[in-house]
Amino acid sequence: RNHLRISLYRHLICSVLCSGIYKNNGYLMVSCNGGLNQMRAAICDMVTVARYLNVTLIVPELDKTSFWADPSEFRDIFDVDYFIASLRDEVRILKELPPRLKKRVEQGYLRSMPPVSWSDISYYHNQILPMIKKYKVLHLNKTDARLANNGLPMEIQKLRCRVNFDALRFTPEIEELGRRVVQILRQNGPFVVLHLRYEMDMLAFSGCTHGCSNEEAEELTRMRYAYPWWKEKVIDSKAKRKDGLCPLTPEEIAMVLKALDIDRHYQIYIAAGEIYGGQRRMAALTSAYPNVVRKETLLPSGLRFFQNHSSQMAALDYMVSLESDVFIPTYDGNMAKVVEGHRRYLGFKKTVLLDRKLIVELVDEYKNGTLSWTDFSSSVKASHTSRMGAPSRRQVIPDKPKEEDYFYANPHECLHQPDELSAL
Repeated sequence: RNHLRISLYRHLICSVLCSGIYKNNGYLMVSCNGGLNQMRAAICDMVTVARYLNVTLIVPELDKTSFWADPSEFRDIFDVDYFIASLRDEVRILKELPPRLKKRVEQGYLRSMPPVSWSDISYYHNQILPMIKKYKVLHLNKTDARLANNGLPMEIQKLRCRVNFDALRFTPEIEELGRRVVQILRQNGPFVVLHLRYEMDMLAFSGCTHGCSNEEAEELTRMRYAYPWWKEKVIDSKAKRKDGLCPLTPEEIAMVLKALDIDRHYQIYIAAGEIYGGQRRMAALTSAYPNVVRKETLLPSGLRFFQNHSSQMAALDYMVSLESDVFIPTYDGNMAKVVEGHRRYLGFKKTVLLDRKLIVELVDEYKNGTLSWTDFSSSVKASHTSRMGAPSRRQVIPDKPKEEDYFYANPHECLHQPDELSAL
C-alpha cells in the first residue's frame, strides 16, 4: 500500500513539477520558529510545499520572539534576491503580498494555523490546499518538522536539497566575514570545529547539570521554570546523562578529543554561544588543547554589527563548520544535524557523530579507576570508526519520526554515493 501511495503522489507531483505549467492557487505566508538551523530546514520544507501546491510563497518571516530574541529579518541573514531568482523556475516567491491582499491582512482578515508535524505531501494537498483556495491567503504559524523525513517522492526530496544547498545563501556581508574567519584559521594549519552545546539555555532546557555547582544547578532550574513553553520541568539529570541525552561537558569532550588522537596543536574552533561556567568549565579543554579559538577572538572588530543577533552569529559558525577539517557536535541539535547533512553533500567531509551514552559510561569507568587510559582510548576509537559521516542509509522507523534519522542530517537522495546505497 505504501508503494502504491508513493506512486500516486509521484504521478500527482510530476503533473505539477514536470509540466512546467504554473497556475497560482493562492498565497502562502509562513512564520518560522526556533533557532537559525531549525528555521533553515523549515524554509526548505515550505518552499517545497508551495511548489507542490502551485501557490505563491511570501518570503518567510523569521522567529523574533523565542529565547534568542533576534530581530533579524530574512534579508539580514540570507541573500533574498538570490533566493527568489534561483528558484524562479520552480516556485513564485514574493517579498510581500500584492497590495489588495496585504491590506486585507492588515485589517485582520487572515486565516492562521500550525500544520501537522511530520506530514506527508498528501496532507498538504488534501487539507492545506483547499484552505488556500478558500481564503486566498493562508498563514502557517509554525514550521518546525512539518514535512516527513521519508515516504516522499524523489522530486520532493531533491527540491528540499536544492533549496538547502543552493538557494539559501547567506548575505554577502556574512559570506565575506565567514571567508575571513576560515582564511585566518587556514593560515594557522588544520582546525576542528567543536559545536559545544554548553550554553546556559541548553543546560536549563535539558536539565543537564553534571559538573555544575549546587548554585549553578539551582540557577538552571529557575531558568527552566521561567519559560512556560519549556514543558519538561522535573528532570533527573543523572539518569538523563546515563541515557546519553545530555550534551557532553567541556571536560568530557577534552577526554574524547585526546582519545581520538586529535593533535593537541590543532586549532579547536568553538561554534557556540557563551559557555556556561566560563573559563572555569573550559579549563580542562584549553589545558589539553591550547589553541582554542572563537570568532570573537579571531575577528573582534569585524563582529560589532552582529552583536545581539544570535542568528547572524550562528550563520558565521555554520560557514566555518562546513569548511573545517573535522566537525564534532557534542549534542544532536538542529545545527549539528543540518551541518552534518551539508558536509555529506560536500563530499562526506569528516563529521564525528559521538555516541554519548557509551562515552559517559567510559568516562565514569576511567574516572573511578576501573578502566585504564589505554583501554578508554581504544574503546572510544573502536566505537566511532563507523560514526564519521560516511555514506549510509537513513534509519526509518515507521510512525516514530522523532526517533528515526532526520532528513536534513542525511539527505541520501541527493548525495553521490555507491550504487547500493542510492537504490532506494
